[in-house]
Amino acid sequence: MSARALLLTSLVFALACGDDDGGVDAGTDTGTTDDAGADASVDAGPACTFTDRADPIADPARYTPRWAFEPWISKDISDREDTESFIAGFLEREIPVGALVLDSPWETNYNTLIPNPERYGDFPSLVSELDAQGIKLVLWTTQMINRTSLDLEEGGDVYRGAAPNYAEGFDCDFFVNGGRSYSWWKGTGSAIDFFDPGARAWWYQQQDALLALGLGGWKLDFGESYIRDEPNSYDDEIDTFDGVKTLQEYSEEYYADFLRYGVQQNGREFVTMVRAYDVSYDIPARFYARPEHAPVVWVGDNHRNWEGLIDALDHSFRSVEAGYVVVGSDIGGYLDRDQNDLVGMPIPFDEEVFARWVAWSGWMPFFQLHGRANLEPWNISAEAVLYYRYWATLHHEMVPYWFSLAQEAYAGGPNIIDPIGDDLAAWTDDWSYLVGGSVLVAPVLEAGGVRDVTLPEGTWYDWWSEERVEGGTTLTDYAGATAIDRIPIFVREGTILPMHVDNAHTGFGSASSADFLTIAAWLPQSGGESTFTLHHGDEDDSTSTITATPIGVQVSPGAGALALRLQVPVSPISAVVDVLVDGRAPTRHATRADFDAADEGWFLETTGDPSRVWVRTPAADGARDIHVVVRP
Repeated sequence: MSARALLLTSLVFALACGDDDGGVDAGTDTGTTDDAGADASVDAGPACTFTDRADPIADPARYTPRWAFEPWISKDISDREDTESFIAGFLEREIPVGALVLDSPWETNYNTLIPNPERYGDFPSLVSELDAQGIKLVLWTTQMINRTSLDLEEGGDVYRGAAPNYAEGFDCDFFVNGGRSYSWWKGTGSAIDFFDPGARAWWYQQQDALLALGLGGWKLDFGESYIRDEPNSYDDEIDTFDGVKTLQEYSEEYYADFLRYGVQQNGREFVTMVRAYDVSYDIPARFYARPEHAPVVWVGDNHRNWEGLIDALDHSFRSVEAGYVVVGSDIGGYLDRDQNDLVGMPIPFDEEVFARWVAWSGWMPFFQLHGRANLEPWNISAEAVLYYRYWATLHHEMVPYWFSLAQEAYAGGPNIIDPIGDDLAAWTDDWSYLVGGSVLVAPVLEAGGVRDVTLPEGTWYDWWSEERVEGGTTLTDYAGATAIDRIPIFVREGTILPMHVDNAHTGFGSASSADFLTIAAWLPQSGGESTFTLHHGDEDDSTSTITATPIGVQVSPGAGALALRLQVPVSPISAVVDVLVDGRAPTRHATRADFDAADEGWFLETTGDPSRVWVRTPAADGARDIHVVVRP
């Protein structure tokens, strides 16, 4: 970024003042005449007749589709050729990609919702190309329509005059506060009035062409935070078609409206990516979208250092405690400069910060790589490719787990993420959390990788060493995850992880596992049983129940072909192990290669205490019972 661009960035974020007189910036052709706010005349003619499409849309049921739990990737500045190269870089290295975000700039102006043909030529074919690769497209936007636009970042576009839709929106009185304009980081514009049925219908019409292509969702940024007279001062009396609203009411309606219409047009697989709790730049801390309008949440604009990593955990914890379900962050930190001094020295890139951030993000329901520096693992180090691939692959494999936990949370069950401790005071300096009530994640918070880990009551297994540890204690100066690609993770006995595995990168199977539902289970050794409710998918609202007991796993009908990875509770090194599948003994395979080549059978992997029993069985009607018999 040039010094001039950085200075402009600093001015926009530091000042962001309201344009009181609505005047046109000198030397800029906006395509409008007098911008006199509420006194401007309104064209009530046919050009402003959109009420035939203005019926209120009901809130959709809370839902996050399966694809949204796949790994996401994003860049700040890109074009079609660069985007295709970006995706190819991941796929060539066998790193899964489930969603691509096109951040700004991608439009002809802010905000027209029309792709820039010089930057992204033949946009429909790009969407088709992504769809053929199993990648959903998500587009960045805000609720501002500009009189003057600019890209502060190096490599951005040059805009002449107002957005072409600005004049119609102003003349039809489709903006709040009588069309008053405000400065934000992409220029100067007015805010759409989502309380006006005509304005909503007008804006829907502009979304239709993109939605018709099969758009996966919108990334909605916080442009509404710039409806203000001066920094740190908000106009909390926003004039709308429906009367005076607070900024919070306006904000919530903005996010809700995009979600309602997207789901109405494209079905429940459509998402909006929104902010929950956030404090960035000179904008005071608050919640943005309501939890029921937040199928995907990202906490962003964090520094790419240890401070930013902790900041992202803080915002994530506050969000999940407030009822947001699918939460994540910009992996590695978005900001490469101090948000309070954008013309100052860059924040140095620290690979250990990046690696640790990738690791704990692997255990958050939303996993997205995005940074101002346009991070690409292969441009960091050869090691970065390996650890990023591990965590992205694990997240991809665990889509059945994430999706099922989200469905349970939306139905009134426990949240996916449970911070250890009841409040900020308890979280500070620790930031550990439980996933699904059974996996303890302890993020590394400083260089070196050594930290204390407090284990709740119960029996736990170290994710890396598989050592069994009794809980109710604190592991002081735990050094079991000092390697840069790891953080402390412990799995409670009885844990059940349903997975879809299609390669060997994480150790949970191989390419031959692709046609099976993999169930990883740490069988309880202290008696009793644990259960997991598996939700099958977007087109199938049915469920199956998976039960783990000390002697095996039972699965209710509907789960299909099964591949089980069972941590048995005792060492079978000096014992006899037998496996029964639905009461019969399948073939035992002597080697892993023989096992992987078979549709049915089992294999004993004795790597320590405990050891693993692998079982594979084709689909069958009725309930399944996989029984592991260990005899001295």
